Amino acid sequence: MRTEKRKKILLIILTTIVILLLGTGSFAYYIWSMVTSTVASIQVKYESKERLEKINLKEGDPISVLLMGIDKPAGRELHGRSDALILLTINPHSQSMHVVSIPRDTYTKIIGKGTKDKINHSHALGGHGMAIRTVEKFLDIPVDYFIKGDMKSFVDIVDAVGGVKVDNDIDFTIYGVHYPIGTINLNGKEALGYSRMRMDDPRGDFGRQLRQRQVIEAVINKGSHISSITKFDDIFKVVENNVKTNLTFNDMWDIQSNYKESLQNIVQHQIDGKDSKINKTYYFIPDEEKLDELSNELKKHLEIDKQ
Repeated sequence: MRTEKRKKILLIILTTIVILLLGTGSFAYYIWSMVTSTVASIQVKYESKERLEKINLKEGDPISVLLMGIDKPAGRELHGRSDALILLTINPHSQSMHVVSIPRDTYTKIIGKGTKDKINHSHALGGHGMAIRTVEKFLDIPVDYFIKGDMKSFVDIVDAVGGVKVDNDIDFTIYGVHYPIGTINLNGKEALGYSRMRMDDPRGDFGRQLRQRQVIEAVINKGSHISSITKFDDIFKVVENNVKTNLTFNDMWDIQSNYKESLQNIVQHQIDGKDSKINKTYYFIPDEEKLDELSNELKKHLEIDKQ
């Protein structure tokens, strides 16, 4: 494994789904009225060409959502690289959500470029459109919605929900902070270090992905119990400044109404493969047979086989 030279953190701004999915009652109505202007400011148009039939959120059709954490250093690429890619499939009929973490160094064809490269380069080369089409080709499923967030806002998101609690299975120290084995409470900066560590984990990048998913679930759980309007204000500010999505306000309302029970059963998937070097460059080479199996499982979860 090569030494990491850049930030390695899963910044997934799930708040635009998580908080809105879980709100109920009059308080939720007030929150919805607050979020209208925020959603309008972050909404961009994008529609997958891979769907044979139009999604109907009101009827609870299974959907897929691509989450992208974008690292855009000053003076670098126009769009920035996607240092974190997570694909969610959400099925309210089975009340379940499947989560697939895609290694950033995955070697695959970049759709729209005509060459093979690391999958995280797709966003740098062509923005969210190229990144989405590349993931669709890689997993052979349609991507209905996307949410992308600036990596730098990770600390703000965790702090906005009042910190998170995770179960740590490996003792390590990073950036001067010690993370003992057991249940630990993390603020934004501590969660950042927790999610970045890879070199001291014998599982390498997969261990890092596990910790990233832990933080995501912790944000979901913490967000579902937020009752402070002040905290919602903080969250909306972070979202407005750092997030883009093709979800509209009405989409979010329908998801809140019809999909929230899917969060009760989260199934994690790992892409199998091996590390390799091609022309002196490090890549993650996926196992094609295992990838096909995963693709078929995701299609089944999306009920594509029934279309």
